[in-house]
Amino acid sequence: MREFNEQTLTDAVIQRVANTPDPRLKEVMTSLIRHLHGFVRETRPTWDEWMAGIQFLTQTGKMCDDKRQEFILASDTLGVSMLVDFINYGKHAKATESTVMGPFFVEGAPDVPLGGSIARPGTAGRTCIVTGSVKSAEGRALGGATLDVWEGGDDGFYDVQKPEGTNLRGRIRADGEGKFWFRSIVPVSYPVPTDGPVGKMLEATGRHPMRPGHLHFIIDAPGHRRLVTHLFTKGDRYLDSDAVFGVKESLIVDFKKIDSRAEAEKYRVEAPFYKVDYDFVLVPAR
Repeated sequence: MREFNEQTLTDAVIQRVANTPDPRLKEVMTSLIRHLHGFVRETRPTWDEWMAGIQFLTQTGKMCDDKRQEFILASDTLGVSMLVDFINYGKHAKATESTVMGPFFVEGAPDVPLGGSIARPGTAGRTCIVTGSVKSAEGRALGGATLDVWEGGDDGFYDVQKPEGTNLRGRIRADGEGKFWFRSIVPVSYPVPTDGPVGKMLEATGRHPMRPGHLHFIIDAPGHRRLVTHLFTKGDRYLDSDAVFGVKESLIVDFKKIDSRAEAEKYRVEAPFYKVDYDFVLVPAR
């Protein structure tokens, strides 16, 4: 065919990928072409609008490096990451719900012993103690489970956004009964990065960039699916308008203020401090 119109062009492009050897790739490419062409026919962009879209993608790629992933941020703020999470992890009876990983996870976080602190000495913020356990859906303790934990600072930034080095992240191994505890600071709300194309997109669409305060977790245990989740700060003003749509009611926790000096001595901190307890439940591996 040499003569195309708005409808036949889509069929012609799909035909060009008809011999794709990998069945899954063929399925994905066919659907991508069909929906992408449908989007263009529906919105009918001008050449200037088309170029603006190309520039958005170009600038998004330029903002990506080993410390920042602007494409993940775009996916998060458009709700795509949570949609993929719903499809892949789903919701399981009795199991802890998952949520987005976000763009600031770093492989190889330092090992932190039970009771240790993921916050460097002198880190600003309200001291908190996080305790809990990791169990199977049947209630069996998952001894030795590993927990990657990270959070932003009181200034609204993650360590990878600053030059001071690693802080507020660590890798913790639960004890033989699946129990863990560590020290950190109470998480506070903060803006996602707004100095790139995603920030401009949020501003252009009248959206705020804020996320409610939260602790990130990635939890692994043999024979169980990896859990990527958060614990959100109860009472945060942005719980109902999280910029990345990641909040789930079951993940909202109360960081309770503790004034007891005896309790403070027990956890090797000064009073007052804050404490939260949460029991994570993993689903079996497929």
